[in-house]
Parts: sequence; structure tokens; C-alpha cells
Amino acid sequence: MSRWVALAIVFVTRTSMGYQFQSVASVGPLLVPELGLAWAQLGTLIGVYMLPGAFFALPGGMLGQRLGERRTVVASLALMVAGGLVTAASHGFALAVSGRLLSGVGAVLMNILLAKMVADWFAEGELTTAMAIMLSSWPVGLGLAAATLGGVATSSSWRMAVATTAVAAALGLVLIAFAYRDPPRAQGSAAGPPACRARLPRREVGLALSAGFAWGCFNASLVAVVAFGPAMLVARGVSLGDAGFIVSLAIWVTILSVPLGGMLTDRLGRPTLVIVAGSVAAGLATLLLPDLPHPLLAFSLLGFLTGAAPGAMMALLPKTVDP
Repeated sequence: MSRWVALAIVFVTRTSMGYQFQSVASVGPLLVPELGLAWAQLGTLIGVYMLPGAFFALPGGMLGQRLGERRTVVASLALMVAGGLVTAASHGFALAVSGRLLSGVGAVLMNILLAKMVADWFAEGELTTAMAIMLSSWPVGLGLAAATLGGVATSSSWRMAVATTAVAAALGLVLIAFAYRDPPRAQGSAAGPPACRARLPRREVGLALSAGFAWGCFNASLVAVVAFGPAMLVARGVSLGDAGFIVSLAIWVTILSVPLGGMLTDRLGRPTLVIVAGSVAAGLATLLLPDLPHPLLAFSLLGFLTGAAPGAMMALLPKTVDP
């Protein structure tokens, strides 16, 4: 199997995560009255999808090491399918939260291990470009959900719209289980007791923690822009619909800017410079958002500058920690 075919399979599979995450927000106006929820509870349903990441990130990596990445990813996608169906069938807040948590656990495990699988395929070169392409699957999933699920919910029901996210995860499950293949190097290096491979030197633990902290800070700033950007624009006199569209441009632009940032990093061969310069530039653009006179251009610029650092950040760990 070509490594680019493997990356395409990973890309399509990972798109299901963004698609499922965005589903509740896309059908919120129909879901809230039918389940009798407050809007704060809708926010909880949206955010609880990411909560398992705080608890299952490290255990998920160890689980994949013991059971095998592909087998664990298939199981995680099965959790996403089950969670999507539970959410779609729920008739109250508690069951809906349970479904979202179940989906979130699967998404966390899948996300971690898909990155490892890409790192295995691209260990010999172009790793940053590959990671950047993989990362762009998230905004693609968000955009597809925003563009389609509202219409599905209106023409049928919000339950049908949420159920389609289970179908998307099932597609990824089939691709990983039957189409994806491990790289030859990964197959040849799988020997050895899992307990021995699980022990990391102190230096590598420190590198992993620092890379994870940097990635968390970078993502937190982007979430803040997406969460509070519309309110800022409304306060400046922009309509709510236009505000949502303008803020979404920052996400759509990253679909192109993140892969371009990865290719730039591979060409320059200086990932630290790209991470620092890209993060500083994106931070300055964020600070200037309230003062720039043209919001459409401002958010587009932010999306463009945001694309420099993510690929290089995601490639830090595979490049510094032994397989």
C-alpha cells in the first residue's frame, strides 16, 4: 500500500470525528425544545464530547501499544458508532450525555492512534506535511456537518441527522478494518514485550509533556476565537448570521493553510522557527481582531496565519521520541 493511500484512509476516517462533534450544535434549535433542555445544557452536550481527552489520552496510547493500533482504532470507531446511536435515540439529557461521552472516548482513542499510524508511514520523510494534511480533516468534518446536518434535521428529524454521524464512523471502521495496512517497518518492529516498550526515558516524557502543553495552548486560543468571535462581532453591529459566517471563515481557510504550513516546514527544515513565528503571528492577529476595520479579512487572515504551526507541532513527538 502507498503511504499516500494510507494517509487518505486516515483522513477520511478522522473526518468522522469533526462531523460527529459538530452534530449537536448543528441540530441544536430542534434538539433543545424536543428534549426540554436549557441552552446551557446544549453547551454541555457539545463540550462533553472532548472531556474524555483529559482522562484517556495516555491510557489510550498504552492500550494501542499493547493491543495494536489498528485493532484499537477499530474498537474506538465502534464506540463512536454506538455513542452516535445512543445520542440519536435519547429522550432526555442524561442519556444524551451518556451517548456523547461514549462517542468522545472513541474519538480520543482514534485521534491519538491515527496520528501514530501516520507517523509510522512517514517516518522516513515528509512527516510534517502528512501530519498537516491529517489535521485538516477536522475542519473538513466540521464544515461538512455545518453544511449538511441542519438540512437533514429539517427534512427528517434531528435524530436522523445525529444518526448519520454514526454512519460516518462506521465508514471509517470499514476502511481501517479492511482497507488500511500497517507499513512494513511497523510490522517488522512490532516484536518485543509490551511492558518493555511502554517504558519511556525521562527526557522523552518531558518532551512529550512540553509538546502536548504547546499543542493544548494553541488549540485553546483557537477555541476561544470560535466561541467568542460571534459575540464580539454582534457587539460591533454585525448580524448573528453574518457573524457566524465570518468566524467560520477562519476554520475554512485552515483547510488549505495547515497543509501549506506543513509543506513549508518540510521545505525549510526548521520546525521550531515555523512554530514560533507562526504562533506569534497568529497571536498578534488574534489580539488585533477587535480593532481591525474589516472583520471578513481579519478572520481570513487569522485562518491563514494559524496554518503555519499545527503540522510542525504534531510532528514534534514522533521526531523526538523513539517508536
